[in-house]
Amino acid sequence: MTASPETLTERMLARVNAARRAADQRASATRPKVKRGQPRPADPDSPDMEETRDTDSLKRVFHELGVSYRRYRKQTGGPVVPGLRDAAYNFRAEPTLASLVTVAGFLDELELLD
Repeated sequence: MTASPETLTERMLARVNAARRAADQRASATRPKVKRGQPRPADPDSPDMEETRDTDSLKRVFHELGVSYRRYRKQTGGPVVPGLRDAAYNFRAEPTLASLVTVAGFLDELELLD
């Protein structure tokens, strides 16, 4: 295993890439999970599908961060960290690596990141 990335942005990018690889593995499984109600894309290598997969990977990491934070809040009983809610709203409005890193910064200060 390689040394862990040092900056928060690199660490989040590594997590997003891992989520992307996991999603790609699931998509290429012999019996992929059927997603009902969603039309099948015409070309899985199209730029739109690439952007969708990137966004889905960002959202998966955001969800994982949310699970960690909710577990922390349940254990400590503390209030929401000031600014975190706004950062989460900003991520949901525009899911980008930069907005994910902003959210992760709050959790990193609480030492909730691996």
